[in-house]
Amino acid sequence: MTAKPQSAPLFLGIDTGGTYTDAVLWSEAGGPSGKVLAKAKALTTRHDLAVGISGAVDAALQKAGTDPAAIKLVSMSTTLATNALVEGQGGRVALVMIGFSEGDLARDGLKAALGTDPVVFCPGGHDVYGNAAKLDLSGLEAALPELGGSVSGFAVCAYFATRNPAHELAARDLIRDITGLPVTASHELSAKLGGPRRALTTLLNARLISMIDRLVAATEGFLAARGIAAPLMVVRGDGALVSAAFARQRPIETILSGPAASLVGARHMTGLDNAMVSDIGGTTTDVAVLDGGRPRLDPEGATVGGFRTMVEAVAMRTFGLGGDSEVALEDGVLSPKILLGPRRLVPLALAGMVHGEAVTSELERQLRAPNPGRMDGRFAVRTGVPERLAAGLTAPEAKLYEVIGAVPLALDRLLTSNAQNATLNRLVSRGLVHISGFTPSDAAHVVGKQANWDAATARLGAELFARKRDGRGQFIAATPEAIAERVLVTLTRWSAEVILETAFAEDGLDGAATVAHALVQRAVDAHPGIARLSVALDRPVIGLGASAPLHYAGLTELVGNGCVVPEDTDVANALGAVVGQVRVSAEARVSQPKEGLFRVASGETVRDFVDEAAAIAAAETDVRAIAAGRARDAGTDSAEIEIASEFRVSTVEGQRMFIEAHVVAVASGRPRIAV
Repeated sequence: MTAKPQSAPLFLGIDTGGTYTDAVLWSEAGGPSGKVLAKAKALTTRHDLAVGISGAVDAALQKAGTDPAAIKLVSMSTTLATNALVEGQGGRVALVMIGFSEGDLARDGLKAALGTDPVVFCPGGHDVYGNAAKLDLSGLEAALPELGGSVSGFAVCAYFATRNPAHELAARDLIRDITGLPVTASHELSAKLGGPRRALTTLLNARLISMIDRLVAATEGFLAARGIAAPLMVVRGDGALVSAAFARQRPIETILSGPAASLVGARHMTGLDNAMVSDIGGTTTDVAVLDGGRPRLDPEGATVGGFRTMVEAVAMRTFGLGGDSEVALEDGVLSPKILLGPRRLVPLALAGMVHGEAVTSELERQLRAPNPGRMDGRFAVRTGVPERLAAGLTAPEAKLYEVIGAVPLALDRLLTSNAQNATLNRLVSRGLVHISGFTPSDAAHVVGKQANWDAATARLGAELFARKRDGRGQFIAATPEAIAERVLVTLTRWSAEVILETAFAEDGLDGAATVAHALVQRAVDAHPGIARLSVALDRPVIGLGASAPLHYAGLTELVGNGCVVPEDTDVANALGAVVGQVRVSAEARVSQPKEGLFRVASGETVRDFVDEAAAIAAAETDVRAIAAGRARDAGTDSAEIEIASEFRVSTVEGQRMFIEAHVVAVASGRPRIAV
């Protein structure tokens, strides 16, 4: 292959999703929107992410006939963190709570998020003005030798650490000295009050570190091997770009990275300023609103997998609905409905393509049985993550994990009891094992609407699923094609429901999910009932994702407005990754612990002043410097900084009384590129 000469810098966008890794080569030349020179896809290889990345990027380079050395910037979005939280996956971590009680675990979903992971309580913390209680880390120090061998990282949260982070810093340094493991301190992630929710955010961040670290390392290794000496950027959850090193320390900020990039890409491809954007992937459907050309942000923090974090991100609603969603049957009713998700399965068509006879022979064996089995069409296979991430397994978990290998094993041969099924689900939640089974992607293969994997295996899975019985003892479908069409219709209807639910929620309506379900039900029901109901969105839907042309074909009549599917919809995330900007912020608070004393808390420092104006000026100077430093760390040398201050004051007998000031600096600029 002879490389073509390049007159303008080239940008490489990569999106690592749950099923596919996408790559796009883009140039600023070719008009106001630039030009997509080439795009390609490869399967995401979770056991070694570099394999999927290299497959997609190499294919794009070959299509474009481009010299890799011409690439001056690489930017990446990912749904791995989002998918991990939706599916309840992540490394085992220890939570260190300083100044909190065990009762605080019951707040903001912290106990549910913690699960069986260990927690250590230590005396200490600060008050609202940053005054310290007595710190005692002796209990933590005694527990560290054992914890260091059973967890992948630590999360540290101290009472009012946003007003004085000294105790978090002390605990962080102690943990690093003794264990050498990654530590996330809550003040590094958020300057907002609300200890339990800040602890939740920190816990989730610690769980994601190893996953994002592996992704960045795999990408950097591939770039080095191809001679691409360009900065590597990562899309954050608000659509901004940050350097790979920045993302490694704060992976929680990459939740909704892929969806945020898709919004940037959607706006770039369509030119629409106002739209509902629905991005359907293998694991999730992400729905958001474009207003005035910008995505709406959620100032209260992103909600993913049922957890409300303190990460400012696009106001995105993420649903466990995608092409690889688990297909199940409603229990205990005469006419059961098809249920989808929220768990992602490895599609049978994909498993058949990769493993061949090992999968198809088992499916044929199950079809020969006179009666359908509860675990028909289901397999377990290791994800291939490093063995160190399997630390802390219980004896039953370790025993079952040992039996499962790199080749899919039929569940009806693997499991002998309900207890083992629960054990298997725990291994899945740890990200150690995948379940393979019938999905909408398989249904699309059965009816000839998708052809990239093994259609024959998909059809075997559909035959098995069609043999399931309803409440009357009858087969739920007469043919594999019939059940496949039913699954695809269900996915389109559910897609309409989640789009309408998002619209109702943005309008502040209660019961959004129930209303959306009722309206879609009436829209497709041949007997709409006495009350005539209809709904129409005030803006079109932009459908994104490789399967959007298939699943959104019938969407218009269900949502009452048009549906635009752009030409490059299959790589919207990867394209959005390279057309964004770096944007970071820094915050400081000025309080008055007592009359005449003004305390500035900024970054990791706390200082006192006797003059309000001097304190505000110091706060502004601090946040400007912190924001400039973070912007450089995040990957830009040309940041513009804007500062805004918000004051809380009261008037007593005609006199102005200072209560508190909040000073925020926002730095933004284009990422630096290789020279």
